Amino acid sequence: MKTGYYLIFTLFIWSCTTKSNLPDPYEAGWKSEKVCEILEENEKLRTLKCTFPPGVGHEKHFHKSHFGYTLKGSRLQITDVNGVREVDIPSGFNFYNEEIKWHEALNIGDSTAVFLIFEPK
Repeated sequence: MKTGYYLIFTLFIWSCTTKSNLPDPYEAGWKSEKVCEILEENEKLRTLKCTFPPGVGHEKHFHKSHFGYTLKGSRLQITDVNGVREVDIPSGFNFYNEEIKWHEALNIGDSTAVFLIFEPK
């Protein structure tokens, strides 16, 4: 009987330490459609261009360390561990995050939003 408990405990610890079962930003899409394309990928860096027309979002996903730059801004509804908020993201805005455990976004503005995401490997 103890063997069963050890196995369950081991599986629990393993599940807590494995990577997220959520998609990364490239794998995540919107209603089964891709929203990001790979512009460049090599052994040191992956660069994504993510495009969100009005009414299009980015389903729940995670991010490793990344730098982002807004080519074209809009108003987004962001949902994450902190809740739901609406933010105006201007063109030319940049950001850096060590990690995002999960978030999702929806373009609620009237213009297409376009972001570049740079992910060091």
